[in-house]
Amino acid sequence: MIALSREFPSIFGAPAITVIDPRIFSLRYFAECLACNHCADQCCQYGVDIDWANMETLRTLGPGFVDFIAVPPQEWFTTELVHDPEFPSSAHARTTTRNGKCVFAETGGRGCRIHAYCLCNGLDYHLYKPLVSILFPLTFEQGALQPASEVLDGTLVCSGTGQTLYAAARPELLSYFGETFVAEVDELAPRP
Repeated sequence: MIALSREFPSIFGAPAITVIDPRIFSLRYFAECLACNHCADQCCQYGVDIDWANMETLRTLGPGFVDFIAVPPQEWFTTELVHDPEFPSSAHARTTTRNGKCVFAETGGRGCRIHAYCLCNGLDYHLYKPLVSILFPLTFEQGALQPASEVLDGTLVCSGTGQTLYAAARPELLSYFGETFVAEVDELAPRP
């Protein structure tokens, strides 16, 4: 692990990153997810951890969002809340699954319905889509920005070729953690 000069909290206050796993600069995956024609959104098959406050934000989007998702709100999330200080509200649940995919996965095509709804309605998806989903296949644990387990154990179908985990996620990390964070991590990245 590579220690950063300071703690870098996300725009939500948590998670806060203090160290970087250097494997984010060398491990690769096919980052153009919607251009993939062989995985059928396999990474969405288990649902995703979602911050409690994020759940509440989605519930307040109203009938237009509910109609767009086409699943009743009471079926969106698991009922068990897990205490976790790395999430902004210190608690998270998971999105549920239907027919082998996240309840928010596009049913007739590819991608995330939360993301699509935000784009269609001029909303910043960073404020609505789960952070864990956006950063995948990067994740955070105990202050470390690191590869998700699916990359490390080889179960992520699109692992191995394409951009590095960091290069692909850099624009999202900039949105969540800011310019100073990205500038420092850029300096840690090996030079080509």
